[in-house]
Amino acid sequence: MATCGGNEPRSVLTRVPPLLTDLYQFTMAYAYWRAGRHNEPAVFELFFRDNPFGGGFSLFAGLSDCLLFLQNFTFSDDDVEYLRSVLPAGTDAAFFSYLKELDCSSVSVSAVPEGSVVFARVPLLEVSGPLAVVQLLETSLLCLVNYASLVCSNAARFRLAAGPRRRLMEMGLRRAQGPDGGLTASRYTYIGGFDLTSNALAGRLFGIPVAGTMAHSYVTSFSSLEEVWPQTLVPCGGGGGPIDFICLVKGWLGRVCQLLGSKTSLVREGELAAFLSYAIAYPQNFLPVIDSYSVSCGLLCFCAVALALYELQYRPLGVRLDSGDLCRQSLEVRRVFKECSEQFSVPQFESLIIVGTNSISEQSLVELNKKDNEIDVVGVGTHLVTCTRQPSLGCVYKLIEVRGRPRMKMSEDPEKSTLPGRKSVYRLLDADGHPQMDLICLSEEAAPKAGVSLTCFPLGLNKTLQTVTPAQVTSLRLDVFTCGQITFPLNTASESRERAQISLQTLHPHHKRLQEPHDYTVALSERLHSLVSDITKGNSKGSNFLLSN
Repeated sequence: MATCGGNEPRSVLTRVPPLLTDLYQFTMAYAYWRAGRHNEPAVFELFFRDNPFGGGFSLFAGLSDCLLFLQNFTFSDDDVEYLRSVLPAGTDAAFFSYLKELDCSSVSVSAVPEGSVVFARVPLLEVSGPLAVVQLLETSLLCLVNYASLVCSNAARFRLAAGPRRRLMEMGLRRAQGPDGGLTASRYTYIGGFDLTSNALAGRLFGIPVAGTMAHSYVTSFSSLEEVWPQTLVPCGGGGGPIDFICLVKGWLGRVCQLLGSKTSLVREGELAAFLSYAIAYPQNFLPVIDSYSVSCGLLCFCAVALALYELQYRPLGVRLDSGDLCRQSLEVRRVFKECSEQFSVPQFESLIIVGTNSISEQSLVELNKKDNEIDVVGVGTHLVTCTRQPSLGCVYKLIEVRGRPRMKMSEDPEKSTLPGRKSVYRLLDADGHPQMDLICLSEEAAPKAGVSLTCFPLGLNKTLQTVTPAQVTSLRLDVFTCGQITFPLNTASESRERAQISLQTLHPHHKRLQEPHDYTVALSERLHSLVSDITKGNSKGSNFLLSN
């Protein structure tokens, strides 16, 4: 069975110990135990009620973390002693002995594969096992799925806004909600469609490509060419002795200024010194930020240093723009690159990378695509990792069966009522291979068949009986955890990313619209709809238990 990288399980165990839960999970577990109900077979399911960001879909993420958490779920002696100190004084001491022996060896889980496109009200996880144990898992599983799926879905929307050509870099660690928020964001934005991260630890733990060169502080720390050391650079491949790099760059600076009709007096000595120093340190990784003072001056310095590097057979990377009108500036930068390429016979110069970073949001990406620009890579931080448009996905974890009997939560708000009983979930595809409906059935029902019409009840107010004939049928959920053991390969971040992109590609474009997408149909089988109706009617009749002896 395939497993994640060796660093990832350790990361999950450190971040999500069994005590990372709400206290009332333990008070309920104690009450179950006290009543002798703790080992009753029970089933919960995890789902969300509305697609995030006003969109038409979500991506499911966090499954690998959930499985590793379950596999290693056990309370240490210190955990139990802490619980002894915070639970009410009347708690039976034998309950703490019970907690010491607790694990997930009797727990099983079926789930949608990580990276799959999913929709509101579709059960993503079904968790079965002893009542007290599966109750204790609630908060931790919600914590692992809620943000992971939300930020992954946010990343997918940014990818749709950016289009397939432009590369996207996540750089939100410093703006994230704490260290774990930053690490989680890096992993799941990569799965959602980003190409790179600035987060070094995420690169190590999850194998995500990392990138980054310099900040404005590096540029502004220099004030004089005297601060550049060493001042020489050996040609690439070691052919020949050290070259006076400062002298070489000064020569190129004069030629660039003459080409562009600029004055060398406009160049800031400190900015040039910063670029020189960095280029000497990393001649093959030279990509400075060029707007610490002004783009026009920074661009002169970059061109001079980059052309000197080309002369010594190195390959500089490009520039970063971090303020102002990125589209307009990128066009000017590309124009200068092309002029230098033609004038100085350096073909590669016109294709140097231009990176844009400046409080990028989904909307600003959409607007960027409407304008002419030459930006190759977009770096996104705050609006991506903090999910500023919607802070939570709102996943819930609800009881659906106890002792083989279906359970249903009812509410005056119909949207908050739950669906009773164990279920199977099927995705019905049309003749073009696009998902057209997710069908939720009771687990004992026969699976729908391709080419055979069926009747169902779409979820939502005022939805009536509907007939559909699927061209293809797939079962959405798989058995991933059985009696304490992971039974489905744990995907790496890159594997989940590939699944997410394939899953998104199958989705019809009108469901992927960033604004006013078409509603995707999630429906109940006739038998499940009938069960819901029966339970609802039975509840409305009330009970005469108070009148019995």
